[in-house]
This record gives sequence, C-alpha cells and structure tokens, in this order.
Amino acid sequence: MLSKTQIALALGMAWGMAPAITFAQTPGPVPPTEATTLKDISVTSTRTARTVDSVPNTVTVIPAARIEQEGGRDIKDLFRNELDISVRAAPTRFTAAGSSVGRPGNEGINVRGLEGNQVLMLVDGTRVPGSFSFGAFATGRGDFLELDGIKAVEILRGPTSTQFGSDGLAGAVSFRTLDPSDLLKKGQSFGGFVRSGYASVDRSWRNTAAIAGDNGSWQGLLLVSDRRGHETENRADNDAKNINRTKPNPVDFNAQYLLGKAIFKIDGNQQIEASVEAQKRTQDTDVYSARAVPPLASTSTLDMDARDKVERNKLSLAHRYKNLNSSWLHNAETRLYWQDAKVSQYSAEDRNTAADRTRDNHYNTRIIGLSNIMESNFSGVVEQKLSYGFDWNRTEVAGLRNGTVAPFGESFPAKPFPDTTYTVTGAFIQDEIEAGKLSIIPSLRYDHYKLAPSSAGYTGGAVSTLSDSAVTPRLGLVWQLDAAFAPYAQFAKGFRAPTPDQVNNGFTNLASGYTSIGNSQLKAERADSFEIGFRGKVQGLRYSFAAFDNSYKDFISQQVVRGTGTPVDPLVFQYINLAKAQIRGAEARAELQIDSNWQATAGVSYTKGDSEVAGVKTPLDTINPMKLLAGLRYDSAAWGARVQFQHHQGKQLDRIAPAATPQFAPGSYHVVDLGVYWKPMPKLTVNANLNNVFDTKYWAWSDVRGLASNTNVKDAYTAPGRNAQVSVRYDF
Repeated sequence: MLSKTQIALALGMAWGMAPAITFAQTPGPVPPTEATTLKDISVTSTRTARTVDSVPNTVTVIPAARIEQEGGRDIKDLFRNELDISVRAAPTRFTAAGSSVGRPGNEGINVRGLEGNQVLMLVDGTRVPGSFSFGAFATGRGDFLELDGIKAVEILRGPTSTQFGSDGLAGAVSFRTLDPSDLLKKGQSFGGFVRSGYASVDRSWRNTAAIAGDNGSWQGLLLVSDRRGHETENRADNDAKNINRTKPNPVDFNAQYLLGKAIFKIDGNQQIEASVEAQKRTQDTDVYSARAVPPLASTSTLDMDARDKVERNKLSLAHRYKNLNSSWLHNAETRLYWQDAKVSQYSAEDRNTAADRTRDNHYNTRIIGLSNIMESNFSGVVEQKLSYGFDWNRTEVAGLRNGTVAPFGESFPAKPFPDTTYTVTGAFIQDEIEAGKLSIIPSLRYDHYKLAPSSAGYTGGAVSTLSDSAVTPRLGLVWQLDAAFAPYAQFAKGFRAPTPDQVNNGFTNLASGYTSIGNSQLKAERADSFEIGFRGKVQGLRYSFAAFDNSYKDFISQQVVRGTGTPVDPLVFQYINLAKAQIRGAEARAELQIDSNWQATAGVSYTKGDSEVAGVKTPLDTINPMKLLAGLRYDSAAWGARVQFQHHQGKQLDRIAPAATPQFAPGSYHVVDLGVYWKPMPKLTVNANLNNVFDTKYWAWSDVRGLASNTNVKDAYTAPGRNAQVSVRYDF
C-alpha cells in the first residue's frame, strides 16, 4: 500500500493550499473522433506545441479517452493498435539462478525495430528508469507506469537526441499526466470522477477516483487508483506442475498509484506547479514451471516461490511564464525534479537433497534534474520561433545480488557493478522558421556525460571513470503545399551513452571457465536518420505516408574477447563497440470521416533491418513483421461501437539471426476486437470490449523471440484468447 506520508503529501499539495474551492461539474471522456491521431498537438517532436500535421517526422498521440474506451490495462494493451510499436512480455517461466524469462514483466517499448534502453521513455519530462539484466536478475521498464493518471501519450519515431540528449536512439515515448483543467470545464471550480473496471484476461479489478478544483489563484488535483489481479491467460492447456507446464504460472499482483498536483497562479503571466507521483506494485508467483521431473538430481528444484516489488516516487516543481506581449521572452518553463525507483526480486527454491537456496536482488535508480526551455517569437520577412534551453540530471544507480548458497567461487552480498553516479549536461537551440507555406526547423544540441563509479563494496575488479560529449544536429522541413498534399523531410543524428553496468562489471566462475570484465573505452552508440513523407486532407479523408532509413554504428554488445574456456584460461566476456546496423521501412495511415457518426481507419507498416559485424550481415531479431490495421467505428452522444482488425505477417526464417539451435518462427495471424460505449445518462459512461473475438491461437514475435523451435512448451508463449473487459465511470 502507499504510505501515509505519500498520501498526506499529495493531499496537502492538492487541497491544503486551496481552501476556497466551490463545487461544479466535470466533463466525461472525449469521443476519439474529437482527438484523432492526425489532428492532435505534439509537444515532444520539437519541445514546442505544434500540430502533428506540421512536424517533420512521424508522431502519434493517444489521448486518455482512447485508452479508457479500449480498456488499456498496461503499456502492452496501450500500444496494441499502433503500427510500428510493440512491447515484449514473455510468460513468467524464470528460475532462481538460471533463467530470467518473464521476470522483467513488460520489458520496454520497441520503436521501429529497436527497444530497451535505446528508446527514451519520459513521464512529464522525467526519464523512466532503464532496464538491467544479469543472469536470472532482469528488470524491465513497463511496470514503472500506471495508465490511470495519463492524459496523453506521444510516440515520436526516429532519434530524439537533439531534443532530449542520450537514450532516444530509436525514438521517444512521452507520457503526460492529468492536470486539474483536464477534469474541469471552463468556469467550473470542482469536479472529478470515479471508475471501476474488470478484465477477464487476468481476472483483475481496477478502481480509480479523482477530484480537481479551481478557486482562481489555486488549482489542485488528487487521483488514486488500485489494481489487483492474477496471471495473464494464454491458449495453452497443459496444467502440469513442473517444467512441462504450458498454462501460466499462478500470479497475484497488487498495484497502487497516486497523483497529486497543486498550481498557483502568481499573476496573469506566471504560475508555479508542484506535483507528486507515488507508485507501488507487488507480485507473488508460484513458479510451477521451475519444478523438475524425475529422475531427480540432488540439485533438482522441488518448489519455487517468488515475490517481486516495483516502486517509483517522484516530486517536481515547475515555473511557467507566458507573455506574448514581451519584447523577447514569450514562453519559458523551468522544472526541478527528483525521482526514486526501486526493483526487488526475491526467490526461494526448495531443492531435492542439496541445500535450499534463495536469491534477493535489488536495483535502485535515483535521479535529480533541472530543465529549462525558453521561446522567443520574431516577426519580419519571415516568422520565427526560437527555442533554447538546457537540461541537467544526475542519476545514482546501484545493484545488489544477495541470498543463500552463492554460485561457486562467489560470496553474497555482491554488486554486479559498482555504485555509479551518471551525470548528463546538455544545451540546445532550435529555430522554427515559417517562410510562407514552408517550415524550416534546424536545431543543434551539445551534451556532456560522465560516469563516476565508487569502489566501495565492489569486488568485481578495478573501476573506471568514463566521460565524453556528443553534438547532435537536426534539420526538418515541412511544406504545406496544399491541404491535399504536404510533404516533409527530416535528417537527425542521435546517440546513446554506455550504461554503468557496461563500463564496469565483474564476475568470475573459474570452475566453469568464464569471467566478465568492464571496458572504460566504450563509445556511445550513434544514429543517422532520414525520414521523408507526406500528409494531406481531401474532404473527409486524412492520410499520411512515411519512409525512413536509419543507420547505426558502434552498437554495444557483450562478446568473448579472449580465452579458451578452461580454469587456467577462462573465456573473457566484455562489452565492446562491435556492430553497425541499418533499419529501413515505411508506413501508411488513412482516416475517412464517412459522416458525422461513422469513421473508418486503416494503416500498414513494414520494417527490415540487419546488423553487420566484420562485413557479415545478420538479420536484427528485434524487427517485427509487417502489420496491417483496419477499423470502423460509430460515435454518437449516447452510444458508440467499433470493430478493429489486425493482420500480422509471419516471421520468415531467413529474417531470424542464426543461432546454435533453430529458432521458432511464428506464422501469420488475424485478430478482431470489438468495443462499445454507452451513456445511459450524461454523467455515466459504460465501456465494454471483447478482444480476440474468434479466440485465435497465435504467437507474437516480440514475445517468442529467442525461443527454440523444438521446445515442448511452445504453447506457454501463446497470446491470450477471447477475453472481455468492462468499466463504469461516473463524472461529478
């Protein structure tokens, strides 16, 4: 449960400073036809507000109304109807000390073929903690997010280093939380909603309550949610309580989230905002699939239980200034933030005759940061908006492996890498030049990063400090030639700095003939990205097309650098800059407003990519097969309905990287989803969804990647069959 301190802090921020709030009504969810992907405002592409029709790259915006109507439980649900986005989530089949399959939960977001820490994830401008993997200890990124407090999600394709610095090598996904004004109509001073929902896919209940108020000088918001459920279903039927099991292992999870905001209007041009987020998720798993089958060895597992916990707490303070009559500074925002995130994974293993063992692993990330962006508008021969600013953040990263019966040659507790302080400082400038129908958007950024490790408590060997800098330019062009045809183009560079565990790590198992060492000479991964496309509107038809070519170099990969694998000459593993890669693709989208009630949508995306080492090309396994979407929906004031069709191309064997054993290549599949909403009264909304209507049995490539084709537990990786979701929301 959330602590009393966290709840009291949010209550004080949201309400203690606003004693004169009176009552009014708040609006319900906005129908998706009022906020479609091609009409929304993006504040991520250029870090300034521009419509998605006027940005020089592909951006999609998912509003809260769509999330609610489609019954999104988590980020895997959230992005299921996006063309070139996926979320990897393997079944929970991990072990105490060997396999991490499924342990990271929703591991992260794949954008156009890259994923993990190569995709920047932000919540109100603050970075979501990165993922980490060390043997059976593996953390993801998706479970640091709860959707109940989100008002919009922006997905920006292509490198984002010019806007945000390191990490956005493939793109950025920005989550924006609710403001008090999102729950209040103009002139109203109090409102809110309560919502309850059930999802059969994991037998989960979700309950949310939010209130907001405005007394003129002060605005406040408080939102709390609680979600409880079980394992996510699949299409398997083997219920054995051992390694042959294909049905999901039993899971009980409990997730709470709190969002609080208080806004004080200093005058007509300035305001201060304070906000708090608190999130906690616990999960208990009976890992039946870890149990051995006879004949048993002394170390065979008889039973295994696991308990995982994820926590994220964030505080931020922002000052906003807006004065269009100023001589030079027209907009400015300065934000100070602090975030503390923790992951703990505990496993208890009952073994046959060998000593029972436990694993108690922890990964902590604490960040403090300061960001500033200013805007100046100039009139003359051409209209210009100059934006400029800086970002500074310092992240403290720590990991700890603990437990009983440590691996041979090792003792607990042990740190997989030294505690590290990671500091990044960046400054940027951007000019949005409006020359008639042509928008020219050049921008430039400089970043300096430094990794400073501490040797205290670290036994993995010598530690090294690493520092470097990067300059990332970007040039975008948007030509509003005609409403029916508006071409655009963009060139952008990107980089991703090495992570602390890649620069410094140490592990030795001489009995098994291997060891790992750090690398103080690692260079940042780099990207060169080109995108061209066009958009248009012809009567009720809106469409867009984009083609991209992304080249990457200095990919970081852990490789054997020397050794023969004997105790006297062990294999030496080290992270090195090894591969380069190229990813190309295209996507097309269309939206037809048939009349005031009916709307049809369609889209298709195709991506192909290869990595290259020493002149040898290998398919990138993180590339998803072609995806096609088509939908039809009806909207009215009282009710609405939608049908969504998905086609996924099968994974071709020649597009899977060679492995020691042949890899499983799932075939093509089709999925149909249905959804309805009903407003029996203006303040009451009922949403219902039936997903995978025809109970199709299929495997998503993102979830089965790396699975051997000859495994007898293939069905454990199947996606959910037919499942239903329903929610009821009352606005007051």
